Amino acid sequence: MTFAARKYATRALALAAVASLAACAGKPKTAPVVTTPPPAAQPAQPTQPQARGPVPGSLEDFRVSVGERVFFDTDQYALTPGARATLDKQAAWLRTYQSVRIRIEGNADERGTREYNLALGARRAAAVKDYLVSLGVSTTRIETVSYGKERPLDPRTTEEAWALNRNARTALVSGLSS
Repeated sequence: MTFAARKYATRALALAAVASLAACAGKPKTAPVVTTPPPAAQPAQPTQPQARGPVPGSLEDFRVSVGERVFFDTDQYALTPGARATLDKQAAWLRTYQSVRIRIEGNADERGTREYNLALGARRAAAVKDYLVSLGVSTTRIETVSYGKERPLDPRTTEEAWALNRNARTALVSGLSS
């Protein structure tokens, strides 16, 4: 037998062996099906409510839910409709949280003299206080201060900065929730 014939015969024999093994394997045996009852349902565990938003009665609650500043027009201390809307919310919040004391801080933009801006800031703080008192907030819970142009929100010298700096801020000073 030649080398090529022997090589061909060996391959044919190997192929036949593989084919016979495959034929013997046949169908795989199926595993028996065992049915087990599902596990008993566990009682639902009550979930803790997720805290969302600030704690009621807190400084953050006041800032987020109500707003702490009202704004004024140039050289004015009369309340705008937008300022009244914010102060209406402040008064409602303050009536809910009776132990909270506040300080109204009047501010002005950088234009004008120091004395003029201190007087204007005082008139703005007084206007806010008077409005809150008219809505039922006790005057004994409110103090006022004027910072004039000394505490600007925006130090730039632009119309936008001046508009931000003409404000009265309601600062919560005591009686807050934790």
